[in-house]
Amino acid sequence: MNRLTLKDRAKILHCLVEGNSLRSTSRLCDVSINTVTKLLVDVGYACAMYQAQVLTNLPCKRLQCDEIWAFCYSKQKSTPEADFAKGRGDVWTWTAICADTKLIAGWFVGDRTSESAYEFMTDLASRLKNRVQLTTDGFKSYLHAVDDAFSGHIDYAMLQKLYGAPAGGIQERRYSPQEVRGTIIGTVSGNPDPEHISTSYVERQNLTMRMTNRRFTRLTNGFSKKIENHEHAIALHFMFYNFGRIHKTLRVTPAMEAGINDHVWTLEEIAALAD
Repeated sequence: MNRLTLKDRAKILHCLVEGNSLRSTSRLCDVSINTVTKLLVDVGYACAMYQAQVLTNLPCKRLQCDEIWAFCYSKQKSTPEADFAKGRGDVWTWTAICADTKLIAGWFVGDRTSESAYEFMTDLASRLKNRVQLTTDGFKSYLHAVDDAFSGHIDYAMLQKLYGAPAGGIQERRYSPQEVRGTIIGTVSGNPDPEHISTSYVERQNLTMRMTNRRFTRLTNGFSKKIENHEHAIALHFMFYNFGRIHKTLRVTPAMEAGINDHVWTLEEIAALAD
């Protein structure tokens, strides 16, 4: 069986992490789509395993959490209930970002239920070294999940944004973001610093995911057809974001800022994880 060189594999990964679809990547790199898919599966699995091992005992002090929507195979309203067990329908990715190092400390792919919130928070709590200040939006599933995962040893606040209808006609409002009219801030537990109660960084990370991961791009056919491939693409995205992409503000990668490693990973190094 022919095997791509490490340089060719890195070229394919470069296309994927910069927001190209599988088919456009196969055309740009002159390889079959099956080759691209196989590489995504292998490297995505390796990236998930590697980050599960190294993202531990993290020195984070301030965290922000949010969940971002996508869908697999078809949207929820168009998916038969029998296909929900296959991972089809709406898919939510729960993310936690460190406000200081910009490191993605943890993520979880699932639905938007209390069970997923609990799984996400339990995993996140196991990765932290110190007591942290946490900010989330007003989604009520966070309340019990955070309390169960951290057992009260956390400074936790919720920030609820109040939106108003966007200006313009019906068609203009359809794709325009709602206008933020105000915010409601509430302390849930501990003593969070009011100056650092914010979800701005994690919301900006949501934009980064939509810009650099084709499966999150709206109004295209680049969405995932299999939930496993969706998870592999997310693991690859966070691997490149944490270890291989220099943050414009930090001038280093988030992993370097957090003291996890001491250099910028090349795409050849990421590709080699699958070996």
